[in-house]
Amino acid sequence: MNIRIRHDSIVRTLRRNGTSTVDALAQEVGASRRTVLRDICALRDEGFVIHSESGPGGGLQLDPQSMQTNARLSVAEVFALLISVAAMRAAQNLPFSDLADAGLAKIERSLPSDKVRDLRRVLECLHIGQLSPKQDLSDVGKIDPDLLPAFETAFLGQCQIKFDYRDAKGNRTNRQVEPQAMLILQPLWYLVGWDPTREDFRHFRMDRISNPLCVEDAPFRRRHVPFEDDVCPYNDLRR
Repeated sequence: MNIRIRHDSIVRTLRRNGTSTVDALAQEVGASRRTVLRDICALRDEGFVIHSESGPGGGLQLDPQSMQTNARLSVAEVFALLISVAAMRAAQNLPFSDLADAGLAKIERSLPSDKVRDLRRVLECLHIGQLSPKQDLSDVGKIDPDLLPAFETAFLGQCQIKFDYRDAKGNRTNRQVEPQAMLILQPLWYLVGWDPTREDFRHFRMDRISNPLCVEDAPFRRRHVPFEDDVCPYNDLRR
C-alpha cells in the first residue's frame, strides 16, 4: 500500500470509527506502529486535527470538523476521474453528466499550474473506442491499483515500464515496454506500448498486468500511435 492510499485509509477509519488505536490502524493498513505514527504526523501537517488520549478507552480521534489545508489530489487521481467519466460517456452510461463535468472542472481549477501541464500531457495519450462485439469478456478481472500511478510516472518521465503479464491462454511473461498510450474499450482497458525487442506496438490488457515498475535508466521517445487508422483492431487485441 503506497503512502497516499495508506493516509486515505487511516482518515477513513478514524472518520468511520470515531476512535482507534495505533495498533488497530497498523493492522488495518498493513504497516508498522512506527510507520502509522509517522503517517499521523504527516496528516496533522496537512491540516487534519487528530487528538491522542492515553490510558484505557483512549486512542486516536479525528476532529469531525477537521479538513485539509492543502489539495492532495495527484495528477494520477485526477486523470483516473477524467478517464472514468470519459469511458462512461463513451459507453452512453453516464447519468448526470453535467454535474460530473462541473465537479471535474472545480477539481482541475484547484490544481497548481505544473500539475495542469502534467495532466494535459497524460490526457494526450488517452484514446477511447468501441469494443468489438467478438471480444470475449468472460475473464475480465480487476486492474492493479498501482498500474495507473506507475504509468503516469513512466509516461511523464519517458522511461520504460516493466511488468508481469498473463496472456489469454494463461501464459505468464515478464515484459518491458515504452508506454505510449492508453486505450479504453469499455469495459476493457489497454496499455499500448512500443516493444523495443519486437520493434512494434503491443496492446496489453490492464487487468492482466501485475507488479508494474518504472525503469528509470531506460528512456524513450514519444511515438505516433496510429489509432486513426483503426482504433480497435480486433486481431491485435485478442492477446
